[in-house]
Amino acid sequence: MSAEGERKTETIPQWKQEEVDDIVEMIESYDSVGVVNIAGIPSRQLQDMRRDLHGTAELRVSRNTLLVRALEAVNDGLEGLTEHIAGQVGLIGTDSNPFSLYQELEASKTPAPIGAGEIAPNDIVVPEGDTGVDPGPFVGELQSIGADARIQEGSIQVLSDSTVLEAGEEVSQDLANVLNELGIEPKEVGLDLRGVFSDGVLFAPEELEIDVEEYEQDIAAAASRAFNLSVNAEYPTATTLPTMLQTATGDAKSLALSAAIEDPEVVPDLISKADAQLRALAGAIDDPDALPEELQDVEPAPAADEQTDDQTEDTDSEDDADDAEAETDEAEDDDDEDAGDALGEMF
Repeated sequence: MSAEGERKTETIPQWKQEEVDDIVEMIESYDSVGVVNIAGIPSRQLQDMRRDLHGTAELRVSRNTLLVRALEAVNDGLEGLTEHIAGQVGLIGTDSNPFSLYQELEASKTPAPIGAGEIAPNDIVVPEGDTGVDPGPFVGELQSIGADARIQEGSIQVLSDSTVLEAGEEVSQDLANVLNELGIEPKEVGLDLRGVFSDGVLFAPEELEIDVEEYEQDIAAAASRAFNLSVNAEYPTATTLPTMLQTATGDAKSLALSAAIEDPEVVPDLISKADAQLRALAGAIDDPDALPEELQDVEPAPAADEQTDDQTEDTDSEDDADDAEAETDEAEDDDDEDAGDALGEMF
């Protein structure tokens, strides 16, 4: 504890000083410390929440003055949390990051009835449908709070969704009674995080309220764009190098095919390419004998792109198609003698 903290605690009763020391020890044992609102939570439910948090977080409730003394004693930026120490609050400590803590606390909240005099946290709606209540005075109570209620088919029914109170307005006793009768629980009970301090940063609840699924999608999209940029810029990394090598292999093979380089790895594709060009040229000549007799009963050789990997598949197909089209156009302009010369040169 700092000298300043000692000066602040040395004049208070011994039990209070021990309480502050215990709170300080609790604060210093966690990576993240926050202030939570516990107002309106029944004691039994609060104990259940403590038990549910066991193993992931610790909730400490004490007098607000002692919580403030402990935060100021630790300092290190934690004194910023003291502005949230008002009303019924407690300190919560965890080794999880603030975002995980916020998500956990929000997920642990449960629906609860609302009492007269409380402020509606959101619009209160009586839903359309059969209330299950027999005809009687209750229909008048529903109508008095603004619900579109009628007696139909032997029971009291709400004919349309009815907003009976808007967010921020005070709940009347009549409304509280009707909601309780219908089993409507318009509020959530749980630990509301007012602020949390972690790694030198003080986070507000709205900064922690993120859509995890959307955030993960954004990260994946960013990683994909970074990958594409690295490959297109020819910047090798451990992640992009395999793809870059595959691309380079495909480009080298395409170049060898275009330049007719007789490399052992390329010869099968050159033969396939020549065969495709020959058949295309023969098909463009109005002569059944244009294709040599020894090839007429032979299945066409596999296309070059079927023998290469996925990286060169599209490139090889386009090269073959372009070359075959060029040969076809040339054959249409030449006579039979020129076509024969072309066949001779090809072999």
